[in-house]
Amino acid sequence: MTDRDHRLSPCTGLVREHWQGVADRLLLALRPHTSADGARILPPGRFSSSGPASDGLEGFARSFLIAALLIAGEDGRDPSGHIAQYARGLTAGVDPDSATAWPRPASTGQARVEAASIALGLDLTRPWIWDHLSERTRAHTLDWLREVIGTEYPPINWVWFRIVVLTFLRGADPRYDPARGAEEDVEALRADLRHDLGVHEACARKDGWFTDGAERSVDHYGTWAFAVFPTLWRRMRGADELRADGLLLPADDERHRERLAGFAVDAMGLIGADGGPLIQGRSLIYRMAVAAAPWAAALEGLADGPQPRIAPGALRRAASGVLDHFLNRGVPDSEGLLNLGWFHEFGEMAQSYSGPGSPYWAAKGFLGLALPADHAVWTAVEEPLPVERGGSGGRQAAAQILPVPGWLLSRTREDGIVRVINHGTDHALPGSRRTDSPLYARLGYSTVTSPPVTGPDVLDPRDQTVAVVHPEHGWSHRTGFETLALEQIDELTSLGISRQRCHWVITDGTGGDHGSGRDGEVIEGPVLTVASVVRGDLEIRTVRADTDVDLPLAIAGWPLSGPDPATQTGPAGLQLTRSDGTTLHSSLTALRGVLAPAVHREGAVSPLGPHLAVPHLLGEGAPAGAVYAVAVHLGGRPARVEGAAVEVVGDAMRVNWPDGTVTELRLPAGDRRTG
Repeated sequence: MTDRDHRLSPCTGLVREHWQGVADRLLLALRPHTSADGARILPPGRFSSSGPASDGLEGFARSFLIAALLIAGEDGRDPSGHIAQYARGLTAGVDPDSATAWPRPASTGQARVEAASIALGLDLTRPWIWDHLSERTRAHTLDWLREVIGTEYPPINWVWFRIVVLTFLRGADPRYDPARGAEEDVEALRADLRHDLGVHEACARKDGWFTDGAERSVDHYGTWAFAVFPTLWRRMRGADELRADGLLLPADDERHRERLAGFAVDAMGLIGADGGPLIQGRSLIYRMAVAAAPWAAALEGLADGPQPRIAPGALRRAASGVLDHFLNRGVPDSEGLLNLGWFHEFGEMAQSYSGPGSPYWAAKGFLGLALPADHAVWTAVEEPLPVERGGSGGRQAAAQILPVPGWLLSRTREDGIVRVINHGTDHALPGSRRTDSPLYARLGYSTVTSPPVTGPDVLDPRDQTVAVVHPEHGWSHRTGFETLALEQIDELTSLGISRQRCHWVITDGTGGDHGSGRDGEVIEGPVLTVASVVRGDLEIRTVRADTDVDLPLAIAGWPLSGPDPATQTGPAGLQLTRSDGTTLHSSLTALRGVLAPAVHREGAVSPLGPHLAVPHLLGEGAPAGAVYAVAVHLGGRPARVEGAAVEVVGDAMRVNWPDGTVTELRLPAGDRRTG
């Protein structure tokens, strides 16, 4: 790799040449795993549920998007021969008579997904690939892409896979030109476009955030799908025709731009000082695709001009931080490949729809390569991330409410950790009775911890939760909880409250692969109100029994995973030394109620290492109205809890913090009917 430039990039040392080098090496490493005609790219790894033919298309399409960004940003300069390589593969893939012909979008769901990367790649490289294809290959390509019209797409982020294909067709296929095409063809395209844009709007929430469908499903798809596709779509050549058709209006441009402006700032605030993304939600094997939001903001022009909406150096710092996070930890692997894992191969974290080419949707993280070398996002000096700036007045910490996901965000400059305490997201609807999805329904997620994604804890949640313990069915689930309050108390302190009907689900252990928990026979349990008051690296968590609790009560803290077992530093305290030499501390301290400490340990159930440990506190049950309180800590140093205390009088609560600050609040009245 080229020497790092710490003058232009004082935080990461990465500049445009580094990004180009990584992209080029990723593409060249795939050459040995490409079919002789270039149509299918199938690196090593288990096949997805769609099978090897679909997986080979996926490997081609997703890596083609990386190549297209590289080619477009260099205005066609292509010393590694990616243009010829992908043009050759496209020619074979769309030829229905080819032995390696791609699965058709009309019959294969994954082909409908990959069609979007094909369309975007062709649009980005139009002067160098599309314009030089034979008439026969162009006809085959249009025939293949046309199959998305009239097919079924689920009402989630998937609609964008069709929107960009429709837009490419509008700009490249005379059939959809109102002046030349048949009326029924033109209207079929328009009807799908209107429908899909309507689904997008139905998923939109405030401040540029989106839910992936009707459920409380907030995750990185907001970053690498909803925040990115509108920007790419409106830059496509076919978008000009849509504007002429009245299907894309100036108001649409402004709405998408404003949403991205809000979301990009929040997304940058969820990146740790070491570039680590929040480990939450499905499809995490896309890794550096998290960098898509800051790059999209630059593509959108939010960093342009003498007074940019977002500083260009801050955008590059965020994106380069994510890339550097993985480069420093073994990604790509020794063969230059992106495997099914996080830092190292860990196939258990991949969904059944993921195949060996799936990780190359990391392409979204390379969007900045489409911008020329003289763009401000490449020439500006890097600026610190929000977590590196802390709060105002030089404060070490900052708190923020993110209303759509229902998260209390805490950033601490001292250790560079970003945490979210979750009182709003579970990949379900209020009142649902499913098992807890480990990557959605936990009470907390961070940039340095991961819940177990395999093993017994997937169906028996024992990290970052409040539960009651059934002698036969284990720890209860909280999915379907009701969000009662989200409040910013001051710059350092925030409050979240939710009410959960504890329940157990007797399930066959299948389903839930797309992020949802699993269905089955439900056993209802007691109702608990859980409140989190967060200040810096400390959460004061209170648990009130709204109905009698006849089973043991369990409170679990932050899980620590690493190459070595976590050392117990107290009855319910843990210390872990990470591979970079830094330490993490996780602990629980009982402040109210009789609670016995314990530590739960598992093996290789997390992508962060072969050992996992979680502090627990266990009680004996409680009558309705009883309140427990616990100090929950995750940080780079041991917890400072001396002086922490909780006083409860009726529904009023007073929290005394170790620094002498006092927070007063009121719990919502108990409701035996809720759950």
